[in-house]
Amino acid sequence: MTQILPPGGAALDAGEADARWADAWRPEQAAERLDGVGVPWCVAAGWALDLFRGEQSRPHGDLEIAVPAAAFPRVRDRFPEYAFDAVGSGRLWAAPTAEALEATHQTWLRDPATGQFLLDVFREPHEGDMWICRRDERLRLPYDAIIERTVDGIPYLIPELVLLFKAKWTRPKDLTDFHGVLPLLDRTRQDRLSEWLERAHPGHPWLAELTSRQETVG
Repeated sequence: MTQILPPGGAALDAGEADARWADAWRPEQAAERLDGVGVPWCVAAGWALDLFRGEQSRPHGDLEIAVPAAAFPRVRDRFPEYAFDAVGSGRLWAAPTAEALEATHQTWLRDPATGQFLLDVFREPHEGDMWICRRDERLRLPYDAIIERTVDGIPYLIPELVLLFKAKWTRPKDLTDFHGVLPLLDRTRQDRLSEWLERAHPGHPWLAELTSRQETVG
């Protein structure tokens, strides 16, 4: 992903965009379409935490999945009847050029018949089978270390990484997710989250809560 956005692209109105996500898919729908795709992919963000929990804890405005950037064409080919739009910095590029894809991280799957968005595909940096954190390139992990699966086989991003990404924003839903999932994290997961927060967000308020919990348990 480059730092310079290409010309063009339509400005996104937040309210309109939210309305166009009303028919967003659930994880099982994405998993059905991607069955056997042969590339590492996983449900991300809030839905990933609920897959870790084993139940849905709150409404979700969309469904996000993460795929290696170089593997995106194989994922795209699984949805021939739909369109993909590149999104970044409050703008949307319909039928994006290679330049627009290179400059952005998110790709929204759109039903051309209705204009509704169904799935948000994150195109993640990587080197071969090694995932690279877009927030801190020093954090590199093999895909089999960051993806877990539900009993039904739906892949999801490990919760400690989901919370690392949510830590940048700490919106009300992010705080709800952190406090809801924290008691479910074992000491190893808590230690990893603490280490990664210290690296990416030094002094983050969640670190104090993690330390307090670890001292109580330890």
